[in-house]
Amino acid sequence: MKYYFSFFLICFATMVSAQTDSIISAKKIDTVFKKTKPRPKNKLSVKEGDTLGITIKDYKIITYARDTTYLDTTLTIQKEFKYNYLRKDDFELMPFANVGQPYTKLGVNFNRATLYPRLGAKAKHFNYAEVEDIKYYNVATPMTDLFFKTTFEQGQLLDAMLTFNTSRRLNFSLGFKGFRSLGKYQINQAQSGNFKTTANYLSKNNRYSLIAHIAAQDIVTEENGGLADAELQFSSKDPDFSDRGRLDVLFVDAKNKVLGKRYFLEHNYKLLRKSKDSSRVEKTSLALAHTFNYETKYYQYMQDEDNSYFGEAFLEEVNDKAVLKTMYNQVGAQFYNATLGKLEGNISLYNYNYYFNSVLVKEGKIIPSQLKGEEISLGGNYKKQIGGFNVTADIKYTISGNLTGNIFNGSASYSFNPDTSIKFGIHSSSRMPDFNQILYQSEHLNYNWYNTEFEKEKVNNLNFELKSKKWGLLEGNLTTLNKYTYFKIDPEVVLEDGVESIAVKPFQEGNSVNHIKVKYQKEIRLGKFALNNTIMYQNVAQTNQVLNVPELVTRNTLYFSSDVFKKAMYIQTGITFKYFSSYTIDAYNPLLGEFYIQNAESLGGYPLLDFFINARVQQTRIYLKAEHFNSSFGETNSHYAAPNYPYRDFVIRFGLVWNFFS
Repeated sequence: MKYYFSFFLICFATMVSAQTDSIISAKKIDTVFKKTKPRPKNKLSVKEGDTLGITIKDYKIITYARDTTYLDTTLTIQKEFKYNYLRKDDFELMPFANVGQPYTKLGVNFNRATLYPRLGAKAKHFNYAEVEDIKYYNVATPMTDLFFKTTFEQGQLLDAMLTFNTSRRLNFSLGFKGFRSLGKYQINQAQSGNFKTTANYLSKNNRYSLIAHIAAQDIVTEENGGLADAELQFSSKDPDFSDRGRLDVLFVDAKNKVLGKRYFLEHNYKLLRKSKDSSRVEKTSLALAHTFNYETKYYQYMQDEDNSYFGEAFLEEVNDKAVLKTMYNQVGAQFYNATLGKLEGNISLYNYNYYFNSVLVKEGKIIPSQLKGEEISLGGNYKKQIGGFNVTADIKYTISGNLTGNIFNGSASYSFNPDTSIKFGIHSSSRMPDFNQILYQSEHLNYNWYNTEFEKEKVNNLNFELKSKKWGLLEGNLTTLNKYTYFKIDPEVVLEDGVESIAVKPFQEGNSVNHIKVKYQKEIRLGKFALNNTIMYQNVAQTNQVLNVPELVTRNTLYFSSDVFKKAMYIQTGITFKYFSSYTIDAYNPLLGEFYIQNAESLGGYPLLDFFINARVQQTRIYLKAEHFNSSFGETNSHYAAPNYPYRDFVIRFGLVWNFFS
């Protein structure tokens, strides 16, 4: 990891020395770049004082779904919500005490991004970038994005990205996100390294295009198992335990780890391409497309000595490791016509190998060491813009294989005007549960299973979105789950008397589970003051209590914005209030890296108050926040993120986001 940091420090030093070549005005997002010294003739050049003709909109960011945005260097309240470890709005999440640890879900979304099951250990994957999370770039000149934020005791968080091109048609990016944080509690250290490099290419005649990336990621966390006696030490308000490092924890020698490497390529070639007369606008095209993805990943739990908390173990030293290797190939043909729309048909082959190191015989049953096979699927998608309507649909159907069934996504949206639009969508999917819910092996006797009786989980979802500049954003989801698979304590395991142990395993619900979620966002402005509001309501209809979510979650931010120092700086300062209703929060199991349901203890129902002061100077955004400052008064020691896992105490953190160009 230290070599990656050295590499980026060299890149940043080079970029800083070149920053005087051009600057972006802080006054307007579309202000053009100014030239400060001559450029070679083979590059864009202008006379002194002229504009170069490059704006911030020439720094494009392209998603996996081919949605294109441009770099935004403004300071908004949405940037405040995204200034965190995940770099996205965490309204529906609640973090544990340290950076890089799991998040408790306050809201759920069951729509699947892919047809195929995941490895599992979902609580360890919040910061793991999947294929659909990678971004690609098309920039006019080299650009750097630097994110920095303090952590908790002995560590920092750095997310750095450099994107550049050899021509306007071939763009590259290099990115590394790394952090280390010791944490306030014993045996609570977390660290990670996420390296990504991407390429984006379009040929001169626009016939051949390519996106590709390589990602290497590891997330390592010490696991203390939570507080040994939360009732006595944390919730008692005893001043002797105000130093969190003095609280007793369950484990002193355990940690878990996720490591993954991925190689991804998607490219297509247009066999037929016809443009409109006297125009470069494409009228008709026929292309061949190919997608390749190879990924290796493993989840590992290690403990120097087995602990009675998980029950009896085969060996004294625990080293559980589940490995998943996958390879995906898809070939297809794409037809586009300005009148008919875009239509694609494809066939895909998915190879998987999920394995452990040995075969286990338990109570006369054989638990195999491997799940290996291949899936063959047919698919297609369609897109069409008809006036104010935009229609999209994509489908995949498995014709060979046991893991998957089908997946369908469809949506129709309509724009009444530039400020108002409505969208309706549908999602339906069927696939087996995650690999660790079907097969798992551990040194701990109670954590070994092979669930051959499990059936495919089915998800059916209807959703809508109403977006209005005047009235705000309203979103709704209605989801029906069949064969919902979850973790809970195994009632059939008889534990030793006097020994506090826990045996968790996966179960599949035989009855349907219905989930409703409605979320509304609206900002009210009065002069330089604004009140930003987000409120979410959820309701679950279920025969057995297998899905636990809070009924109400709200976030309200009152803030002030203004230019200061003769408009040399722009500031935003305010207070954020977040609250979620009390409910039976899922518990966390560090051996599996999973949350499991528990219906014995209700937590939550307390406010979280943050005070922030943010500023922008040219392309630099500076952040200062007093997190959870209300922890020093009220019910100070009743704040939990999960049973036995306290939420964060009051802390002041700061950092910046800096974009610079050459």
